[in-house]
Amino acid sequence: MDYRDTPEEAEFRASLRAWLAENIPAGWDKIEDRDEAARMQRAWHRTLYEAGYIGMSWPKEYGGRSLSPMYEAILNEEAGNLNAPRLPSVGYIGRAVFTYGSEEQKKRFLPPLLSGEAQWCQGFSEPEAGSDLASLRTLARLDGDHYVVNGQKMWTSGGQYADWCLLLARTDPDVPKHKGISAFLVSMREPGVTVRPIVLASGEAETCEVFWDDVRIPVAQRLGAPGEGWRIAMTTVAYERGPADIGFIASYRHTLRRVERLAAERGLLERPETRKKLAAAYVRGEVLRLNCMEQLSLRVSGREPGPEGSVAKLLWADAEQSLQHLAMDILGADCMTGAAGEWLGSYFTSRPVSVYGGSAQIQKNIIARMLGLPR
Repeated sequence: MDYRDTPEEAEFRASLRAWLAENIPAGWDKIEDRDEAARMQRAWHRTLYEAGYIGMSWPKEYGGRSLSPMYEAILNEEAGNLNAPRLPSVGYIGRAVFTYGSEEQKKRFLPPLLSGEAQWCQGFSEPEAGSDLASLRTLARLDGDHYVVNGQKMWTSGGQYADWCLLLARTDPDVPKHKGISAFLVSMREPGVTVRPIVLASGEAETCEVFWDDVRIPVAQRLGAPGEGWRIAMTTVAYERGPADIGFIASYRHTLRRVERLAAERGLLERPETRKKLAAAYVRGEVLRLNCMEQLSLRVSGREPGPEGSVAKLLWADAEQSLQHLAMDILGADCMTGAAGEWLGSYFTSRPVSVYGGSAQIQKNIIARMLGLPR
């Protein structure tokens, strides 16, 4: 496989790099107030959209440019190299809508999703249905031309800032658990929706729990057919775990360079053990990069992402957690005294990487099934 840029891709990369240098918000990574950071992120989404960098691989009829997924990989890579703010995650929600939605739903929901006018979250996991998502208990009862929803969702990232939610709820409790789930497009402003941020060990309220108390959802906002929720969820997480994570590679390299500088500043590069750990961190990042490039190559050839995304998810978690652990080893007591509090927060943030999006155990089960191993 030849992963070098084509002439067209090289021209796009150069133009994009120049645009990013001019448009990355100054001081964005120094913002400490989470609400202010959310406002900055929303404005950044709008800036990218107006420049034509959002949804580039989407079909033109849904607001995209029908370009190869390679262009989005280049965007992820260049944004990471220049330490830009996080890129908006519109791909996996958008794929669910334009794959399973009605024409009316596509016209209503896709344009504001692309432009950043409407922010979205996922209502998947529950207190008793995290890794075993099919065991979810949130119930949607049909009442005339509405569904009435009651239940609770957990680990809803960005729920406190979202306008809409892709919600999974059980519509038929009398069939096998995978078959009784439906998907809904729900306004987070509906009466009966209560959002409570969850403060993690890092000190940040990155995720939320959401309560649904007699929330009425029009039947017209059910996505797909009744009972099709599990299939829709699998499409969503396939894109969530897929080659889009290549954006992590550039940010990982950026962090690795910072860790190397920390080691040099503390005179630790002469220690064989430190050099060995830094080399291992580089190898982990390179293995993940090649894995993502292989998946991306399949996407470019027309194959949709599948269960092999679980391999990238495991590699990503291992690389991120190992690198942050190495930073702790280098910084020592400074992490605990407050002299390097930023790094301690990053370490805590890395811990749930092996849980969200499907725990490591679930990813291994998926890989085992893919390989035909005995259950």
